[in-house]
Amino acid sequence: MTRSDLITTTVVGSYPQPDWLIDREKLRTRLPPRVRSAELWRIEDPYLEDAQDDATLLAIHDMERAGIDVITDGEIRRESYSNRVATALGGIDTENVGVALDRTGEPNPVPRVVGPIVREQPIEVRDVEFLRANTDRSIKITLPGPFTMTQQAEDVYYNDEVALAMDYAKAVNAEIRDLFLAGADVVCLDEPYMQARPEKAQRYAVSAINEALDGIEGTTALHMCFGYAAIHALRGLEKPNSYSFLAELNESNVDQVSIEAAEPDIDLEVLSALPDKNIVLGVIDNGNPNVESPELVARRIESALTYVSPERLIVSPDCGMKYLDRRVAFSKLCALVEGAELVRKALL
Repeated sequence: MTRSDLITTTVVGSYPQPDWLIDREKLRTRLPPRVRSAELWRIEDPYLEDAQDDATLLAIHDMERAGIDVITDGEIRRESYSNRVATALGGIDTENVGVALDRTGEPNPVPRVVGPIVREQPIEVRDVEFLRANTDRSIKITLPGPFTMTQQAEDVYYNDEVALAMDYAKAVNAEIRDLFLAGADVVCLDEPYMQARPEKAQRYAVSAINEALDGIEGTTALHMCFGYAAIHALRGLEKPNSYSFLAELNESNVDQVSIEAAEPDIDLEVLSALPDKNIVLGVIDNGNPNVESPELVARRIESALTYVSPERLIVSPDCGMKYLDRRVAFSKLCALVEGAELVRKALL
């Protein structure tokens, strides 16, 4: 075994956006937007893309300085993890929004489906091209998965959740193909609603994921979590300490399963139910502003090695770091890298 074979480090997706770019106070005091929310940006339209590019370079630089092996663009251009893709598809009413219950049980404005869901043009391809042009590291790009987009929409066209999810999956599939052609090493689907709505997930989530990945040859991942720590704190909600839908993903065509584990302190024995997948394990608690020591990170990693071989284990923060202070986020990434190195040294 070589060092590069063991305990790869990555991030889930998002990194803190600068306050000069986006109104972070507004962002923190509302549910994550499912529709476009231009009022969050501090930069006017003619200059916004350049400003987002500059902020993306800062995120790339931070991840490189911390020593992360597989980086993202920090999702700097997004108001939330899902709305940029979900509102760019054909079949969505761009003039009138819908309403659906959030995973916290609150009504939230969402995309309104009024016609067939189709991908009319590339959505995140430029993001990947920009990231690939500005780093020599392995790169990952994220996009919302078909099951979650189905749950985050008001459907007035299909009247059939499964049919809607399958068309979302076909649109996602077309986007994934172009993301790999643009230079992505890993494409990750964000699917938190599989955990939030396990009964529906049991019915058709794996079928939708497999449809989204049909014919895809690059490395794919799927992220599930209990929701942003900041939003749970805002709503006074506690996170569960176990997944209600996870083992089922061993039957999916995804290569990596990414889960939140540090803050909820889940029983890692559940990883035994995913013998055919690489595991992206959350070992950084985004709900705690205190920075973990490398030794604590190492202990969290070692706990997983009872159930997952070091060749199959990838480590990351629990979820996106969007709501953290940037200095705290950077320090936590450094602790992640240092903790992983402690475990590697003990193994070699």
